Amino acid sequence: MRRFILVEAGIAALLSVLCSGCNRNAKADTAAGDPPPVQVVHKRGANLIKVDHPERFELATADRRTASPELRVTGVISADISRNVPVISIATGRILEIHARLGDTVTMGQLLMRVQSADIAEAFADYQSAVADEKVAVAQLARSKVLYQKGAIAQKDLEVAQQTEEKADVAVDNAIQHLKVLGADKDHPTPIVDIRAPVSGVITDQQVTAAAGTQGLASPNAFTISDLSHVWILCDVYENDLPFVHVGQSADIRLNAYPDKVFKGRLGNIGPILDPNIRTAKVRIEVENPGLMRLGMFVQATFHGHDGEVRAVLPASAILHLHDLDWVFVPQGPGMFRRVEVRSGSMVGTGRQEILSGVRPGDRVVKDALNLQNSVDY
Repeated sequence: MRRFILVEAGIAALLSVLCSGCNRNAKADTAAGDPPPVQVVHKRGANLIKVDHPERFELATADRRTASPELRVTGVISADISRNVPVISIATGRILEIHARLGDTVTMGQLLMRVQSADIAEAFADYQSAVADEKVAVAQLARSKVLYQKGAIAQKDLEVAQQTEEKADVAVDNAIQHLKVLGADKDHPTPIVDIRAPVSGVITDQQVTAAAGTQGLASPNAFTISDLSHVWILCDVYENDLPFVHVGQSADIRLNAYPDKVFKGRLGNIGPILDPNIRTAKVRIEVENPGLMRLGMFVQATFHGHDGEVRAVLPASAILHLHDLDWVFVPQGPGMFRRVEVRSGSMVGTGRQEILSGVRPGDRVVKDALNLQNSVDY
């Protein structure tokens, strides 16, 4: 047993010598030029700066402005569906001529196209046959009246002649109405019918070409004429912003093509279904078109709330745009300034901007934030 204890003591001493040798090697490697362990130093108070001559930086006082809350959304101009009028051909046949094209401005009664139709030829044949039958019926009625007065025929024969003449009149009237429905004129027999514009406006859709055929009501609308004196603006409003809008509310409309012009619109409808992907509802604004609005144009609509909000107004130079954020410098004691994050609003007049949060009316800030930023070494 004693021998076993001595062996264990020897092993322990050997391990101690080896470990001391390892420590010496490590110290030697460090002394040989290996980099020391990395130390992270946290810098605090990066938004608090100190300057030697603070009097160089002029201060500005935030003004007070009461403004209504605003909601800005984007939209696209589209045609007012209630002002879209389809152009159709009741007659079936072949299209001979087209006198209008997609995008043309047309007036009511203007010739749009001509159709050669067998329906028209058949309708004229029916009309002429009805007119001939009516002439015979009128002549028979006249003879029956003379014969009745002389006692040559009975009263019932006269009544039959009168009924025949009335039916002939009805047949003529039906033939005339059939021609009118097909778009033909009874006084000008021809198998060709002229299709004219029912209203004035712009052709916003065309589904026919020359030499094509039309199947009457079974075919798509040949043209669609839109009255663009009033248009719709369809906007996407996020779910969280829906309480801000209501039917009948007014909106300011700005076209991307004419940003300096402001138009007035009225909110006519809020869509009952949300887009499940982007969580927005379609909002329809109805606006009068002065002639500058074209279908498909992008616009920006601004809705104004009824309750006023107090906001601060600063010179635009007092706001520093850095790292996609807006900042101002606020005095924080002798020679000290603190950089404060703010949320900017719209421009007010020339060189002045609203501050939605971060600064209150009456607060003092550095008037030229960029100058102070460039003068300080962080």
